[in-house]
Parts: sequence; structure tokens; C-alpha cells
Amino acid sequence: MVSAADAGDAAALLADVPADHRVALVDPRFLGHLHALRLGLTDPRFPAATVTGALTAQPQARPALARALERTTAAVGAGAPAVDPGTDPAPGDRTVPGRIAVELEAEGIAVQRPALGSLVAAVPTDRDQEAAAVAGLVAVDDEAVRLRNAVKSRDGFFTTFCISPYSRYIARWCARRGLTPNQVTTASLITALIAAGSAATGTRGGYIAAGILLLVSFVLDCTDGQLARYSLQYSTMGAWLDATFDRAKEYAYYAGLAIGAARGGDGDDVWALALGAMVLQACRHIVDFSFNEANHDSVANTSPTAALSDALDNVGWTVWVRRIIVLPIGERWAMIAVLTALTTPRTVFYALLIGCALAATYTLVGRLLRSVTRKARRTERAARALADLADSGPLAQAVASLVHGPKRALTAPAAALIGTLVMVGAALFLPYGSWLTVVAAAVYVVLSGFAVARPLRRALDWLVPPFFRAAEYVTILVLAARSDVPHAVPAAFGLVSAVAYHHYDTVYRIRGGTGAPPQWLVRTIGGHEGRTALVAVLAAVLTHTSGFTTALTALAVAVALVVLVESIRFWVSSSAPAVHDEGELA
Repeated sequence: MVSAADAGDAAALLADVPADHRVALVDPRFLGHLHALRLGLTDPRFPAATVTGALTAQPQARPALARALERTTAAVGAGAPAVDPGTDPAPGDRTVPGRIAVELEAEGIAVQRPALGSLVAAVPTDRDQEAAAVAGLVAVDDEAVRLRNAVKSRDGFFTTFCISPYSRYIARWCARRGLTPNQVTTASLITALIAAGSAATGTRGGYIAAGILLLVSFVLDCTDGQLARYSLQYSTMGAWLDATFDRAKEYAYYAGLAIGAARGGDGDDVWALALGAMVLQACRHIVDFSFNEANHDSVANTSPTAALSDALDNVGWTVWVRRIIVLPIGERWAMIAVLTALTTPRTVFYALLIGCALAATYTLVGRLLRSVTRKARRTERAARALADLADSGPLAQAVASLVHGPKRALTAPAAALIGTLVMVGAALFLPYGSWLTVVAAAVYVVLSGFAVARPLRRALDWLVPPFFRAAEYVTILVLAARSDVPHAVPAAFGLVSAVAYHHYDTVYRIRGGTGAPPQWLVRTIGGHEGRTALVAVLAAVLTHTSGFTTALTALAVAVALVVLVESIRFWVSSSAPAVHDEGELA
């Protein structure tokens, strides 16, 4: 820390700092809470940030900062205002850092202005202002505010009332001992994997231990995000771990329950139920992701359904009821843990399937009502996001290039829905191994191309990605379950896990503003329609033979290797976003 006499001196001192370092300007008269200064100067997610009397700039904003300092120095030397008072977005901050922040924004640099709430950040210019700032400092415990803000502002009932009241203190304990969110995330994963291993023993003691460990894993899962918010330790690696480990933990636990059921005294085969639970959960998520991306930047929303939801938000108990109904991760894991300890894996999966089906129905109906009753213009960004979420491969893209889009009688969702019904219906009702299933797959490919032949800008076009997910996942599940080949369903479980990882990876890249995975990756793994058609061909060629299991396993390994290598490369690169989900109940 060094002191500068004026803006010109500050510019000279900053020029001596290596270009790859973050720098900060703080008015020496600054008076405020330490956490206010922390929020303004240490959050790594933004190129620049400011609170009254303080400004920070990341390396990418350093050149603009130097130019802003030069202009401010010249303006002050000429006796002119640094900023036009009529266009000043922060008229209350007349400090040098405040003026520089406005200059940076004029250059197009996004300057974060964190909401401080009751925290004080001020540069008093007289005794009255100083007395008011000191009174505010004394009245507010910034550590209590910091702990409170470490918890998500929107979370599920179980998490809010049964986990967060004490997990925030675990987060503070971790911060004071130098632990990072990534270390806590890894500990949560390891605990969940041990829980899955305990469930795989197939004994009552193992099930009890598994239920307890799953809850411990969830506490750690809450703690890592709270630690990140408490200590402002956001990172690209943390974004990747946070975005993927929840699914990995849950699906590994499903597999552990299925193994345990087979090893138990009854030798119960619940692999199909485990895969069904995973498919239903993944389809629930893509409904949420697709709807949210489609309406991410809508310019209007006149939906009566949205208005009713906003009105119900003012009735406290309805908020919690609606959050419980959607069976978020806290309620879901608590239910799984308790039922694992007290009942059997089959009962766990039955409860999970019923609960998730009801939650999916509630969510889908609400999304549909909002979509058909709203008048909002979909942007090009939203249409691009839906096209990326569709995960169309070379076959569908080839069909799309040959047509000009579906006619009015066959909209994009209708084409996707008909294709899904044809594909899933063939897998369910045609004789297993029939080449007619392959014909149905060809029809699905054609209709998939029709669905994405034009930009997805209409009110219900967000349904296209969920239809495609359902078609692919359910087809794999049904064909594996009907094959009567040993270990075919576990192999299908592995294949769907690998593909689902790719789809979740796509979602979080889009959320981070970096776009979908590269097209070469989508083409290499075939797209949804290519993989679906390939599984249909394998079922016809390798009917009732062990080769079907081998083929599914090989396909799962190939997809997993390609997807994981590219995903890891991206998320540890400098271009990856520090995405931390503050609203998704998962």
C-alpha cells in the first residue's frame, strides 16, 4: 500500500505496478465497514468494481484505468468537472475513485457497484457527515452481515431452516483456517462417493451409514458456496466443480443403491428404476434451463401466471410451499437419505420417481401457462441458446439445411414432440430388435432437422430441447431394459450419465456467457439424434446378445472421454467464467 498526493501521482505509481496485477484506489478519507471495502475491492468476478471512495481494476481494465486517470488529472488541472453533472450515474461520490469509475464506464468497462445494504462506505467532507458515518459503523455488525449474506438469498425450505443456520458457521470456520471452496466441494464429493459405497454393501448398516453420509455431503455442499460468498473466493475451477459435482454425487448414489439392491438378500434388480430416476431428473432440469434461457432477456412479460406468482410471493407461506413442491436438492436428498436408512432401494426409487414426476408436472404446467399467456419478444441470444441446448448433430443439421423450416401446421415444438413420440413409441411397443425401430429413428432424425430448421423464437420453442432430451434418454433406457441382456441397463446408465454431463456442461457454459461447446465436439459425439439412431441400430444388430452391453459400454466410454477432456480443458482455461449459481434450486 502506497500513498499518492493527487491523481497524477496515483497514475505514476500505478504505472510501476506489473500489468498482470489487480490494483485499487482508495480515498484516504474513506470511512466504512471492512466488509464494504472487501465487497468493493476483492471480488474476482468483475473487471472493475467500486464503492464510495474506493475502486479496483483487474488487469484487463488497467489500460482504461490509466487513460481515465490521465483525463481526470487534465480536467482537474484545467478547473473543469471530470464528469458532466447531468449524466453522472453516481452524483453522491465526488472522490477521485468515484470519478474514475464513471470514466471507466464511459469507455465501456463494466463497473460492479455492490449493494451494501446496511453497511457503511463513505468519504465524509464535514463533521456532520463524519458523525453519521461513525454512527452507522457502530450500529451495524459487519461480521453478522457478512455471515447472513453468505447464504443464498433464495433457497429451499430444508436448506434454509435445517442446514444454513449452522453451515454458515462451518463456512466461517473453514475461511479462518485457510480452506478453499474447492477443497470443501471435493470433500463433499468424496463423502457422497463413500455414501454410495456404503449403500452398495446391501446391508441395513450400510444403508443407515449411507443416509447419514449423504446428509453430511449435502451440508458440505451448502458450505462450499457459503464459503465462496463469505470469503469472495470465486474461481473458474470452482465454477466447473460446482456445476458438475452435484449431479455426479446424486447419480453415483443412485448407482450405489442399485448395486446394493442386487447384492442384498432379495437380489432385487432396480437398475431400470435408477436410470429412470436419473432420466426424469435430467429432463426436469432441461425444462428449467431451456425456459429460463428462452426468457433470459425478454423485454416484456404480461403473463397473468407471472402476475399471480408475484402476488403469491407476498404471502410468505405460499413461497415455501411452492419451493417444497418442486422437490429441490435439499428436500430431495433428505428424502433419499431417510428412506435409504429406513426402507429399501426400490422404495427409495419409487418415492423419488413419484415425487419428481409431480414436481415436473407442476413446473411444466406453470412454464406452459406463462409462455402461452405472455407477450414477450425473444432475442437473438435466446434463440441461439435454445439452438445450442438442442444439441443437434450432423444428421439433423443436414436435414435442416435442406428445408426452410416447418410450415405453420408443424411448428418446431410439434415436430420435436412427434419425433419423440415416434421414437419412444417404437422403442416401447415394437418387437425388440425390430428394424422398424431403426426406421422410427430415421423419422426422428428427419423431424429433429425440421424442428431446428429455423430460429427458435416462438413462444413454445423452448420445449424443443426437453423433447430431444426425453427422446434420447428414454430410448436408451427402454431398449436396454427390453434387451434381456445381462448388465445392459447398467451400461445404459453409464451412457446416459456421460451424455447428461455434456448437456449440463453446455448449460453452464451458456450461463457464463461463453457460448456452447465447440461444434466439432457436438459432431464428434453425434448429436442427440445421431446417438439415438446409433443405439436403435445396435439393438437391431445385436439383438439379445452380450454384444449390446459391450457396445453401450464402449459408446459410454468414448462419449465420456471426449466430453470430459474438452470440458476440463475449457473450465481450467482463462476464458472460463466464474459462474456461481445463486438462484437454481437444483
